[in-house]
Amino acid sequence: MTASAQTLDRLDPRVVRYIDAGAGSGSTVTDNVAAWNRWKLRPRVLRDVSDVQTATEVFGIPLAAPVFAAPWAGHSLVHDEGEVATARGLRAAGLGFGVSSGASTPLDAVGAESGPYLQQLYLPEDRDLVRGFLARTVAAGAAAIALTVDHPAVGNGYGFRAGLAGLPYRPSPNFDGVDQRLLGTARTLGPADIAWLAGAAGIPVLVKGVVRGDDALVALDAGAAGIIVSNHGGRQLDGSITTAEALPEVVGAVAGRVPVLVDGGIRRGEDVIRALALGAAAVLVGRPFAWALANGGSAGVQALADDLVAGTRIAMAMVGASRLDHLTPDLLRWES
Repeated sequence: MTASAQTLDRLDPRVVRYIDAGAGSGSTVTDNVAAWNRWKLRPRVLRDVSDVQTATEVFGIPLAAPVFAAPWAGHSLVHDEGEVATARGLRAAGLGFGVSSGASTPLDAVGAESGPYLQQLYLPEDRDLVRGFLARTVAAGAAAIALTVDHPAVGNGYGFRAGLAGLPYRPSPNFDGVDQRLLGTARTLGPADIAWLAGAAGIPVLVKGVVRGDDALVALDAGAAGIIVSNHGGRQLDGSITTAEALPEVVGAVAGRVPVLVDGGIRRGEDVIRALALGAAAVLVGRPFAWALANGGSAGVQALADDLVAGTRIAMAMVGASRLDHLTPDLLRWES
């Protein structure tokens, strides 16, 4: 989903740039979307697809299809109810919610609408600044923490940075008065922080922002309970490898030890099944849900979520897969 003309007219142009723009020329944003279509589908035929099942569970979060809304900060920038509206729409459709540490509404209110959710987090130089936040997100129902590791600096995203820098600072309701501008990713972030965070939160930690197999193994050896293949939606490094290209290497390195999730450029059911066929346990969808919220609030989010569930089910039937474990790499061929 993209923003309607009416929505674009209503929103502050800085918010539009914040949501849509990427690093540098924006090539990674567009490449992420295009790369999924380079995995050409090789459908099976003469298979019984009269009862296609898409439901699953990831880290104890029940899903009507293996799809989460990806975390992004500040839903109240586009809708008055903020993350609460997003949570309500997702839960009605049975999809998962990845909540940003920059959520603009209280986590207890979000969790009351979403049920168990995935909590994204940056670790700052002073790790103790997030202890209160961790207690709050666990109490609100977070099932796991997604530690973002690909943000050692703000990327050279002129449109993105212009939008972000121009927006007024709004104190977070979830950090006990801590100035959230102090909470960027520590440049000293390392493998030991994974175990520290798991101990401090008491719930599983996924490492988000991995595009290499060797990095995935470092994260696993440090105690990661899952990996999220991500290039930050193209917002950090212009020219990054796409997640559609990176996913097979990471899945191969992980070798089934923990779930692997993926985001970046996923727009429709065909993209979802491509990711699952490559070994992902679930996908995360970002910008489309931002615009769905802006266009229609919780009803808009639910409509997009329903479309993704239905689109995944139809795409599975079309490739001859009635169960998620029928989605295997032989259904795909990379077109260079």
